[in-house]
Amino acid sequence: MQKIIILTGAGISAESGLRTFRDSDGLWEGYNIEDVATPQAWARNPELVQDFYNQRRKGVLEAQPNAAHYALAKLQEKYDVTIITQNIDDLHERAGATNVVHLHGVITRSQSSANPKLTYPINGWEIKMNEVCELGSPLRAHVVWFGEDVPMIEPAARLCATADIFILVGTSLAVYPAAGLIDYVPVEVPKYIIDPKIPEVRNYGSVYKIEEKATVGLVKLVQELMGDE
Repeated sequence: MQKIIILTGAGISAESGLRTFRDSDGLWEGYNIEDVATPQAWARNPELVQDFYNQRRKGVLEAQPNAAHYALAKLQEKYDVTIITQNIDDLHERAGATNVVHLHGVITRSQSSANPKLTYPINGWEIKMNEVCELGSPLRAHVVWFGEDVPMIEPAARLCATADIFILVGTSLAVYPAAGLIDYVPVEVPKYIIDPKIPEVRNYGSVYKIEEKATVGLVKLVQELMGDE
């Protein structure tokens, strides 16, 4: 069974109504990144940060997977599929994907503010400020903030090196270290890039560019890979 590795970014979830991480003005949902997505922000104003992610989580839970999420899940019928996602939503799993690596965490779980390896399911959409982990430290969103390590990046790089087919969808290749994962894909492996605005890429060998949104371009590619008429 051929192994397909897929790297997904904000573009695939945007079509489910979840806004991309940064708007053109550099803000995320009207907030400066430095005020809601750094360890310093949490130290300075944990209530603001907690509320910000509670609201984002509520939006994620209200959103539904789209045709692109379901298309990737369908690939599992014929291929050994691993999805590596930069997204913090759970839409891939809700569409039926069974092997998803979250580079930046997943907002539907909480984590200890003392030890990021301690994570917990969340009952509903809200983490309250009085909720603590087993160490007694406050719970926060299970999301990698700017300035924090990305613990899943090395396992993701190893996965990319094993690909027989590589698909990149909905990402501008602007956020590192995730943007460097394509470098680990063997040069002879076919690479499909799907996005309305294809990012500039170096000579990575067999690169096929599909300049369409995910729900169109990815659905077509999956039909082709599945041999559907």
